[in-house]
Amino acid sequence: MALVQAAPAWHDPAANRELFQGMMDTIEAPVDVVVLPEMFSTGFTMCSAAMAEGMDGETVAWLRDQAARRDVTITGSVVIEDGQRFNRQVWMPPHGHESVYDKRHLFRMAGEHEHYAPGSERIVVEMGPWRICLCVCYDLRFPVWLRSHNDYDVLLCVANWPAARQSAWATLLRARAIENQCYAVGVNRVGVDGNGVVYRGGSAVFDGEGAALAQAGDEPGILSVTLDLDALREYRDRFPAWRDADTFEVAP
Repeated sequence: MALVQAAPAWHDPAANRELFQGMMDTIEAPVDVVVLPEMFSTGFTMCSAAMAEGMDGETVAWLRDQAARRDVTITGSVVIEDGQRFNRQVWMPPHGHESVYDKRHLFRMAGEHEHYAPGSERIVVEMGPWRICLCVCYDLRFPVWLRSHNDYDVLLCVANWPAARQSAWATLLRARAIENQCYAVGVNRVGVDGNGVVYRGGSAVFDGEGAALAQAGDEPGILSVTLDLDALREYRDRFPAWRDADTFEVAP
């Protein structure tokens, strides 16, 4: 995986597509998945009516083109109009149809719940033998929603997580990894957005025991990491806490 930590331009999708295209051009080693932050084309905006694109819009078309041209899967979230407006994570494989996850938990402290509709379905995508659970920012605070039913190997969170709560970011990523015996991958942004909110990055990857495999600082850059499914399965077999998990259903 290549985790792209950047400082997106405010409300300028064309500039941000150019920014992320240039950053992806610097990736040298072969990768399977490139991960972009939450709302990578606009910044974390509440101007959903003005900034929303359709699934047939320029940003999704750009994701499709970049994935095919680079022969990688690319994911990140975009402001999407699809009947309602959603903070939608798009999982774009190089060949075939995309999968989408609409952010379930909307950040009310910024009024996100007033400008977007919540998602209703947890999405786990497959890539070969890997099972990957999609997650957007504030979702990370809700372990019941993200609780694995032994149905995923990677929790993949794209975020605009402010510097004011930076310690919670790393703590929650590590906690979700430990309790679900999975890899937890989190991609955050850096810089200052159009509302004056400061971000310090800290994109990171934790293994199922909570060990940090890779952690970024507070500057733009690309964090590359290789995940080992055999090692994860061996750990789950050796320490099968997942067998004692509670059974439950999440109400709609």
